[in-house]
Amino acid sequence: MESKVNTRLKKLSKTGMFHSLAVLAAIGSLCLFQACSYSFTGASISPTVKTISVSYLPNQALLVQPSLGRKLTEAIRDKFTSQSSLVLVGSNGDLNIAGEITGYTTEPIAITGNQQAAMQRLKITVNIRFTNKQDSKQDFETSFSRYKEYNAAQRLADVEESLIDLINEELAQDIFNKAVVNW
Repeated sequence: MESKVNTRLKKLSKTGMFHSLAVLAAIGSLCLFQACSYSFTGASISPTVKTISVSYLPNQALLVQPSLGRKLTEAIRDKFTSQSSLVLVGSNGDLNIAGEITGYTTEPIAITGNQQAAMQRLKITVNIRFTNKQDSKQDFETSFSRYKEYNAAQRLADVEESLIDLINEELAQDIFNKAVVNW
């Protein structure tokens, strides 16, 4: 049995795979001993950061969709709690997100030959202020925008809720990436 193991190690050593496996094992051990904080979502959060607070995002756009603030706030909260080990707290978290919805617009795109829009675009813009109590170098204030297009033959009211959900998911991902994915 021992000779089979030695033979296998020699083969791995010749191919360089043994070296690669050894390096991976060393990195894994180092992460364990150094309290490394990497997750498969790409989030890089210090192990001392335990909580996040996400304030309600009021809708200050000229065109107000009544449920947008609540839905976007929940999408951001869900993203951080499902993609990290952070605990959501009402206020004063180690990480804090605040802001406001600054834009909610529809506009015609893809004009046809008879000067009618074939497609419409729903666009949502949000201004976000992110603070990290433990590392102020990571603080930022940034505007994020996302949009979805829909057939102009459809009424906005018929597709609005599903478009908002899709846009909110993308905005939440953008905010998550900017806040805790340090690539």
